[in-house]
Amino acid sequence: MYTCAQCEKCFSTKSALCLHMNIHRSKYKCTECGKCFESSSSLAIHMRSHSGEKPFVCAVCNKRFTQSANLDRHSRIHSGEKPYKCHMCDKGFSESGSLTSHMRVHTGDKPYICSQCNKSFSRSSNLQTHKRRLHSNVRSYYCPYCGKLFKTNFNLNRHVRTHTGAKPYS
Repeated sequence: MYTCAQCEKCFSTKSALCLHMNIHRSKYKCTECGKCFESSSSLAIHMRSHSGEKPFVCAVCNKRFTQSANLDRHSRIHSGEKPYKCHMCDKGFSESGSLTSHMRVHTGDKPYICSQCNKSFSRSSNLQTHKRRLHSNVRSYYCPYCGKLFKTNFNLNRHVRTHTGAKPYS
């Protein structure tokens, strides 16, 4: 496993890490958030996210996007198109990244490694959740009834039921 020293993102090959490192060396840097880009056009597209400019509109639900590629990806929600197929089990996906994550079910690859306890995960989001639950004391979920704070939305929802009396399970 190869880990980026600047952002701690993990890669399964050295060449993938080297390609990623170009992002940190880029001369096109966002003045708002510091994110780097390989071209001025990529930076210009990114700047739309700060300005709120979203010129691409979904014809079905009117949701707006900063990039045409994001609109194309979103449109698959409405069409049900799943062009990315797993060659091992033939399951279909609407996004290539979802197929990449799914393939880890078959390979057992867990490229996302916790820097504090070395536990590994197949998805970046699972690593972030793990860090928040186990290694952080940040409590972002606020109870509207009593103000108590929680680390996860699940724990907040369970707590809120003590105020509402809701019993969702039979």
